[in-house]
Amino acid sequence: MICGGDGETEGGVTGDIPCREGSDQRSGRAGGVFPLPVQEYYKQYSPDFFDFIIIDECHRGGANDESVWRKLMEYFQPAYQLGLTATPRRTINGDTYKYFGEPVYQYSLKQGIEDGYLTPYRVKSCTNQIIDEYVYDEDDKIIQGKDLLDKDKTYPEADFYHGKIKIRERDELRVAEFLESANPDEKAIVFCVTQNHAMQIRDMINSQAKRGVNYCVRVTADDGAEGEEQLKRFQDNEKTIPTILTTSQKLSTGVDAQNVRNIVLMRPVPNMIEFKQIIGRGTRLFDDKYYFTIYDFVGAHKQFYDEEWDNPNPVCPICEKYPCECAAHPKCPLCGKWPCECKKPPRPCPVCGKSPCICPPKPCPICGNLPCTCPKELIEIELGDGRKAKIKQDFQWEERVMYDGKLITIKEFADILVDKNTLPKFFTDEEDLRKQWQNPETRYALLEKMEHEGFSLDKLFKVQEMLNYEKCDLLDVLEYLAYNTSPLERQQRVNIVRPLLAAELNAKQKDFVDFVLQQYIQQGYGELSMENLPELIKLKYGTINDAKEQLGPLGEISKVFIDFQKDLYAA
Repeated sequence: MICGGDGETEGGVTGDIPCREGSDQRSGRAGGVFPLPVQEYYKQYSPDFFDFIIIDECHRGGANDESVWRKLMEYFQPAYQLGLTATPRRTINGDTYKYFGEPVYQYSLKQGIEDGYLTPYRVKSCTNQIIDEYVYDEDDKIIQGKDLLDKDKTYPEADFYHGKIKIRERDELRVAEFLESANPDEKAIVFCVTQNHAMQIRDMINSQAKRGVNYCVRVTADDGAEGEEQLKRFQDNEKTIPTILTTSQKLSTGVDAQNVRNIVLMRPVPNMIEFKQIIGRGTRLFDDKYYFTIYDFVGAHKQFYDEEWDNPNPVCPICEKYPCECAAHPKCPLCGKWPCECKKPPRPCPVCGKSPCICPPKPCPICGNLPCTCPKELIEIELGDGRKAKIKQDFQWEERVMYDGKLITIKEFADILVDKNTLPKFFTDEEDLRKQWQNPETRYALLEKMEHEGFSLDKLFKVQEMLNYEKCDLLDVLEYLAYNTSPLERQQRVNIVRPLLAAELNAKQKDFVDFVLQQYIQQGYGELSMENLPELIKLKYGTINDAKEQLGPLGEISKVFIDFQKDLYAA
């Protein structure tokens, strides 16, 4: 038997008490609807009917003493019961571990990425001294809340998150920076503070991106059936619209969208469980999806450095046990444990006397609406002209990548490469590096070996970008990191080797090699791979046969293509 955590089962063992329409013999009225006194569906099976029961999402309260699911599990007690959960142990779900016991197997996010079952991530976090933490300036305009504003206070991110202060330029800049940094065709989910905030961010994205009103849509609880339909379109890998979703809480769990390439955090995520669930929206595997990017505007990436991030069972640092068994935490005076394991009866509502409460919701006593529509006490600021002009200049990105299961900055990654014990694992000296780089096949093998050790091309390119060596060959970057040499720009390298190539090649071969070198100057060493040779031939000559008429057999073309690279990388 397989049990779903949302109350569904396969095998029909649970369900509502059936009703039958007909005459009500007790009242004599026709057409009455009344319940039949039948037993629960699962009791139609004997307790030992199932040998093995799997309870998915077992942390969702099923092990709680008072839950309906607990009764079902106790009824089928003779069966072996296996609980599955992606939620780590915390005080709030202690009943799960109390019922099932210690996990028999654990599989971490880090291990899932290393084994290739999940997509790695990188983080781009931003800092801006003007808007990250707000301090009033005399040039700023107070739109509302003048009496509430403390002109000497520093307003942190939390004050924006809790709705105490609002600066529209803040969100507009963050939207602009995200759109400028991300690929506009990549699917993204933006997590906002509230449903209203998600609507504002949606409108800002559509206004700035200028790709139509359905380029970015909001999917929240208030969007109902239309929101669900938009979500289905977003999940369809064959559809490109909508490309971006904004949400507040709704999409943090239970959304299987394989091609999500960007997760954008525009609200803090202080809860570690929710943080893991949000990051999980981007970890699904998809074709050519080598990583996904987390755009962090609120400092949430610090959660990655918390010991609980990849530790399924955080232990007390003093006694090194969970639950804590030392005096660091006050024990319950009744059960003597922390967290308390006492069975607590649910408290009845003081009005209706029921648990859970069945009282009808009441409208707001002030505005009379449900939900309340009273204007909240809010400070709204418009930045002064001087700050508006400076705000863009103060914006800075810092990118972090995964290496050895940890999240590190590009500079820290470069420092690992510079370490004298790193690059010598791949080449013995500068001559050995050049020899491997001169041939497309051995160059490919070298880069494959480096990627297997955690030094993938995308990370190496990020180091190249940080060093401002984008116009150089990746060979020069590796030589600089390993031997502190002076890099050559690709154009310089080509200028040095051209006279030598002119002496070695005939006119038609020289014409072809000159064309290839031009692609190399513009795009880099990747143009010189054997895999790219057919594309270069088609681009230059149109067809393989036309190329053979000019250059001879394919074997001769390949030889020219490989041999000129020896001279190129000898420069």
